[in-house]
Amino acid sequence: MNTIPTNVNMKDEMLHITLADGMVRGLLLTATGVVAKAAAIHCTSPLSTAALGRTLMGTAMMGAMLKQDEASVTVTIDGGGPIGKIICVADAESVRGCVDVPNLYMPLRPDGKLSVGMAVGKEGRMSVVKDLGMKRPYVGQTQLVSGEIAEDFATYYLQSEQSPTLQSLGVLVNGDTVLSAGGVLLQPLPGCPDDVIEQLEFRSPLMYDISRELCYDSMEELMNRWFDGLKPVILERKPLEYRCSCSRERMEKALIALGREELSRMIEDETDGAELTCHFCKRSHKFTQGDLIKLLNKAEEK
Repeated sequence: MNTIPTNVNMKDEMLHITLADGMVRGLLLTATGVVAKAAAIHCTSPLSTAALGRTLMGTAMMGAMLKQDEASVTVTIDGGGPIGKIICVADAESVRGCVDVPNLYMPLRPDGKLSVGMAVGKEGRMSVVKDLGMKRPYVGQTQLVSGEIAEDFATYYLQSEQSPTLQSLGVLVNGDTVLSAGGVLLQPLPGCPDDVIEQLEFRSPLMYDISRELCYDSMEELMNRWFDGLKPVILERKPLEYRCSCSRERMEKALIALGREELSRMIEDETDGAELTCHFCKRSHKFTQGDLIKLLNKAEEK
């Protein structure tokens, strides 16, 4: 029986690249560890791992393009399918996410691949909220076109940011094991020659099965093969990790934000206190009734 190797030396990182003397900007991402950690935290089925993993990587790429310090982006995909909502948050170096139905199982597609598009659905929208450190965040929405995630991200870039984009996102799983995960994003810049764009379109099928390719070759080796003749240049390498920013202090602020009325009800009803669990990392924080009373006093001071 043929087995697929796992590229054990591959580390999670984002490569910022250019092609054709700077006329095309791109991102190449390996994220096997990130997706594996997400799968372990959320105890996902292979199908939910693939859907969540693709969204994590697409969001991480969006986060990598943020120019402001401390900026972040939140992507919500809600296609009306049985998997429910997928929510991911990223900054320049980390990403986290969750999915409504982590243990979804559905029949494979006729070609033997996971039914991500059917699980996600396309009767809904992708919402993007960019917190750039200004008074109001940037909010954009586009209609989903396939539920396959990568195509939906590309549609968002075209419609909301007027940036034609080629994007591929792939997660390869074997049971509970994430064998590989990776993505590619390419955006021709204004003035890019038509023949360069044609070359990208011609070579795009090479990138469709990126997760399987990463089992055999490094991202840098794939880059040199895919873009031979287009002068690929790596501008920067950045590590990527699955990291949650939750803390007890943030949980306290969330409880205070509920308001005096809701906090009073909790104190009355929950004699043993309350326990809040983070959606992204599953870490729990316990608040005694005394803690809740202190938070109520803070809420009343505001």
